[in-house]
Amino acid sequence: MPELPEVEVTRRGIEPYVRGRRVLRVDVRSGALRWPVPPELDQTLARREIVEVGRRGKYLLFEVDEGWFIVHLGMTGTLRVLPLASLPAAAKHDHIDWIFDEFVLRYRDPRRFGAVLWHPRGAGPVSMHPLLAGLGAEPFAPEFSGELIYRRTRARSISIKQALLAGDIVVGVGNIYASESLFRAGVRPTTAAGRLSAARCARLADAVRATLSDAIARGGSTLRDFVGSNGESGYFQLDCFVYDRAGSPCRVCGTVVRHLVQGQRSTYYCPRCQR
Repeated sequence: MPELPEVEVTRRGIEPYVRGRRVLRVDVRSGALRWPVPPELDQTLARREIVEVGRRGKYLLFEVDEGWFIVHLGMTGTLRVLPLASLPAAAKHDHIDWIFDEFVLRYRDPRRFGAVLWHPRGAGPVSMHPLLAGLGAEPFAPEFSGELIYRRTRARSISIKQALLAGDIVVGVGNIYASESLFRAGVRPTTAAGRLSAARCARLADAVRATLSDAIARGGSTLRDFVGSNGESGYFQLDCFVYDRAGSPCRVCGTVVRHLVQGQRSTYYCPRCQR
């Protein structure tokens, strides 16, 4: 599933093309995604200028004068920028095209767990959309800190790995990035969230930011379907310290990396570096 780094890589790849450009038309070949595509989306967006391309967690926010269309990539979704002059015919899983003057923004989603939604400006800021209103802090925003982690985990008995994945403290720390962040912070993933000291929470916040920054710089992680807006795969997974490295030596101390399952998700850790 594309997580925050993959979505941010997509946003950065798309924005130079679409910002300040007008959508000529929208072709919706299949609106049966996780939630139905608004039936009048094509009419709503025709001739509208894209003012800005933002992101909130794993949601892409395309602003026009009348509101925002929101895109979530789900488990297998991608957004590609394709030249109009040599546009390939739409394949089975190419569900939506936004047509501009020289290029097409194409949404592909084999499993259809993604979403394309509309939030009118009259409904308030896009942050008030029901899918966005309850999200945790952005990891690169000033409000995300060790103090926030510490305050929000007091008396919580769930593991710190599960607390990171929940998304109510910080958004975008998916399974890969939770394992890697906990390794960098030297925190055992099974540690009860409420037992972390303020100092360890501060190290964890720094590790989350560093891990996500490195992942974005490497184009995200491609385990199955993800490619960026230019069709290139990410390669952060090639440099992981622990993720998917069970049985291999730790890159820092040489101890064998271990694997366990938490909440039906694979977790990887070094028993020596993470105490």
